[in-house]
Amino acid sequence: MSFRGWLSSSRPGILVSAADAGLLQPEIDAAIGASIPVITIDSDAPQSKRLLFVGTNNYQAGLMGGQVAAKRMQGRGTVAVFTMPGQKNLAERLSGYREAFAAHPQIKIIEVVDIQGSGRVAFDKAREILAKHKNNVDGFVCLEALAGKEVADVLDRTHLQGKTVVAMDTDDGTLEWIRKGMIVATIAHKPYTMAYYGLKTLDELHHHKPNLQDTSLLQGPFAPLPTLVDTGATLIDKDNLDAFIKARDAAAPKPK
Repeated sequence: MSFRGWLSSSRPGILVSAADAGLLQPEIDAAIGASIPVITIDSDAPQSKRLLFVGTNNYQAGLMGGQVAAKRMQGRGTVAVFTMPGQKNLAERLSGYREAFAAHPQIKIIEVVDIQGSGRVAFDKAREILAKHKNNVDGFVCLEALAGKEVADVLDRTHLQGKTVVAMDTDDGTLEWIRKGMIVATIAHKPYTMAYYGLKTLDELHHHKPNLQDTSLLQGPFAPLPTLVDTGATLIDKDNLDAFIKARDAAAPKPK
């Protein structure tokens, strides 16, 4: 991905999820150097010159998930983690889980799996882990949206009950596995809020153009912008599943 084509013309700003912060940092810095505001959402590039980050406090989201998993596992057991290394937001979630598990020394993370951005890989890895450990895996932590429903599918196909699966995000497949009881809970962040607040801020910056070369914009004691806007996270389980779906459907655009 490149922003270079944007830099030769006047643009109101750039809103981007920095899945690879290192890769995007030069592009973000170049845009700021050309006086084009850049706001990161969902996944941050904190070493770049971006103006602010709007998204989930991923460490807290992981801590929330870890506390749920630990309670469900009664403070003991083995856990496999499904993630994609190199993404800062996922690394922060894993740090939150590790912190939650640190309070329960009898919980051990036995594998951290790279799903390579593929639900198929997540499915296959879940099967491999169950075979390798002879089904003696008590919990599955899924740090991104793809793996939760794949792990639940594997457990369902192999007729394994009583495993603790904590997922991420709220796609229909994940919610259905919560209803069926194969996923204990999922952590819902707020992409609508991220995009809404990010675009609203870019609009404000467009109409009241700041000097982006002025470091006090971010660092000074009277900076008009925060460096982080935490949009929060919500735990979805069987108890509030129907209420969440009702609220989601009510917020969806109505067909014209």
